[in-house]
Amino acid sequence: MRRSFVRPSIFICAFVIAAVLADGGIRRAWAQGRLEAQYSVTLGGVPFGKGSWLIDVRDDQYSAIVSGGTSGLLRLFTKGQGSSAVRGTVSNGQLVPSTYSSSIRTDKKYDDVRMVMSGPTVKEYVAEPPSTPSPERVPITDAHRRGVHDPMTASMIRVPGNGDTFTPETCHRTLAIFDGRMRYDLQLAFKRLDKVKSDKGYQGTVVVCAVRFAPVAGHIPSRPVIKYLADLRDSELWLAPIAGTRLMVPYRASLATPLGQGILEAHQFVSVPYPPRTTASSNKAQ
Repeated sequence: MRRSFVRPSIFICAFVIAAVLADGGIRRAWAQGRLEAQYSVTLGGVPFGKGSWLIDVRDDQYSAIVSGGTSGLLRLFTKGQGSSAVRGTVSNGQLVPSTYSSSIRTDKKYDDVRMVMSGPTVKEYVAEPPSTPSPERVPITDAHRRGVHDPMTASMIRVPGNGDTFTPETCHRTLAIFDGRMRYDLQLAFKRLDKVKSDKGYQGTVVVCAVRFAPVAGHIPSRPVIKYLADLRDSELWLAPIAGTRLMVPYRASLATPLGQGILEAHQFVSVPYPPRTTASSNKAQ
């Protein structure tokens, strides 16, 4: 059971930290900002893990790094650490990923993924150790590596336009994700608006989306954990804004597991806008 949850935990990670590259917008409306967040994870009310997330969005480039590990009583039984990172450019308001990496370590196992991307296309990828061969596994084709997002870029949901970001349209989307081993969709739907209050940082409105997991390729359909995740109907993703941008990112995520309700929630969510970059034309205008 523990082994079977290794890759689906990447879904949870992607769900927790989950996915879209929204359609166009002018650079002027994109703006720039930075987020520093700290999260805690509980399982059935018991402390399970801690993590941090740093996002830096500039006028022409962006990066995001997330890291975390087990905590509390769980460390008496197993120790685990993980990290993911992405770098890319910003073009006409769109995030364009260049490189993505993910590494998970436990006492006895490891999982490493590295991808080279050109926008929505995965040009190269390596996953170690290789997925266990199985005639039941749905093969990954070249088509499954096009029109997709890595989990980290996917975690930053851009709301087009220049109006309110706290709208149902923030959730109305299907996110196509490739994580180096699996191709899957996260189907979001609007549920409600809610309020949050961080110990440090953001206090205010969040958009709550319902989330459904739909495997596409790279998985074994008969595995109980895949069936379980695909059948979940009560999973939620709470989205909060990064100051100075039109990006909405996960503040809280929840889903039912065989061991109780799993909840990831920010206790620190500090975001600040960057001042607009001075250009020669703007100096001339002054």
